[in-house]
Amino acid sequence: MKLADVEDHMHKSVEATQRSFNTIRTGRANPALLDRISVEYYGAPTPLKSLANINTPDASTIAIQPFDRSSLNLIEKAIQLSDLGLTPNNDGSTIRINIPPLTSDRRKELVKLAAKFAEEGKVSIRNIRRDAVDSVRKQEKNSEISEDESRDLQDKLQKLTDKYIAKVEELLADKEKDITTV
Repeated sequence: MKLADVEDHMHKSVEATQRSFNTIRTGRANPALLDRISVEYYGAPTPLKSLANINTPDASTIAIQPFDRSSLNLIEKAIQLSDLGLTPNNDGSTIRINIPPLTSDRRKELVKLAAKFAEEGKVSIRNIRRDAVDSVRKQEKNSEISEDESRDLQDKLQKLTDKYIAKVEELLADKEKDITTV
């Protein structure tokens, strides 16, 4: 068990939480909103971004240009069935999604969703700490390290955990500000 490995895993948990936050709508068009959408394409769930070119021509529109026109209706259906609450407009070659301004109720729901994602990230970080502490205790039990070394490592693990949980809290605060700013 190396502290660098533990820190790397915690950093990856923070990055995963950031990616989850990117899928939450803030009132501005952002292609990352569609990252969680997968389309049933030839019988297999396929990520939307591997089926189409996604861009934002302006601040309130997302344009989706499928590589294969036959997948247009499948993409449209997947967006309608998603939990994003967006309505796609199909013009035969491109799907356009207008991002309406958020209502105050929807903003509150999105803040709760962001808090849920942040909690998942913190739980992931705590699980990494728990596994590392178990490993340290096992090493101590097997007399590979002394009791003092074990205590020092556990303190360092706790400090790392606190540092990465603070990063998740910071990301959450930024995302909440983004969502609530009209």
